[in-house]
Amino acid sequence: MTDELTGRVAFVTGAARGIGLSVATALNQRGADVALADVDLPALETATRSLGDGALAVEADVSRQDDVRRAIERTVEHFGGLDILVNNAGICPLRGFADVTEEEWDRVLDINLKGAFFCCQVALPHIQKSGERGRVVNISSVAGQSGGVLAPIHYSASKAGLIVMTKTLARMLAPDRATANCVAPGTTATDLTDAWAEELRERVRAAIPLGRLGRPEEIAEAVCFLVSDKAAFVTGATLDINGGLFIR
Repeated sequence: MTDELTGRVAFVTGAARGIGLSVATALNQRGADVALADVDLPALETATRSLGDGALAVEADVSRQDDVRRAIERTVEHFGGLDILVNNAGICPLRGFADVTEEEWDRVLDINLKGAFFCCQVALPHIQKSGERGRVVNISSVAGQSGGVLAPIHYSASKAGLIVMTKTLARMLAPDRATANCVAPGTTATDLTDAWAEELRERVRAAIPLGRLGRPEEIAEAVCFLVSDKAAFVTGATLDINGGLFIR
């Protein structure tokens, strides 16, 4: 446990479990006050209780702009500001190309991409006010960088959109010396992958040169680097954490 982020306030979406909870925990352990946002209130409250002081549960459906605004306003009112935004909320229905319906396409893009946009839109004035301490980190995916990866088309499209949005944000924030970056994980061991058939998990593992899935805490460490003072000169970048699955 360190105090490198003491005095900073973070807002993390999709924080009830998996990568989001690992990110919120790691930020909190480094001294940041953290608002954990999720649509699953019971799981969110359980997750928040597992953290130390300076953790706040805020129920929000990121695909709804009013929900996002209320959640971020509550965070700012509770903690007195907002310095760090981590857009992690996302869904990944396993569906073949021909089987994706209009309703499902909209739902995936609404949560994964539109939701991140809404969070950035509402949080940006606070991030800009934070100046050199201001940080946005979007959780994309290897699926957003390379066609043919074991991921459905709508999920891949949403994650590719996040990467482009991050570059735009980086330019917008640069005059304030704040930064925006992306983390692009490969397949990571979470509740989602636990529900997969063993055959599918084995196929994914076999495609990764390091021969295993990622761990949520490994993604969290990357986020902690990008929001730290050590990464003050890193912006508009996409950090790959995929065990060699996508080597550029």
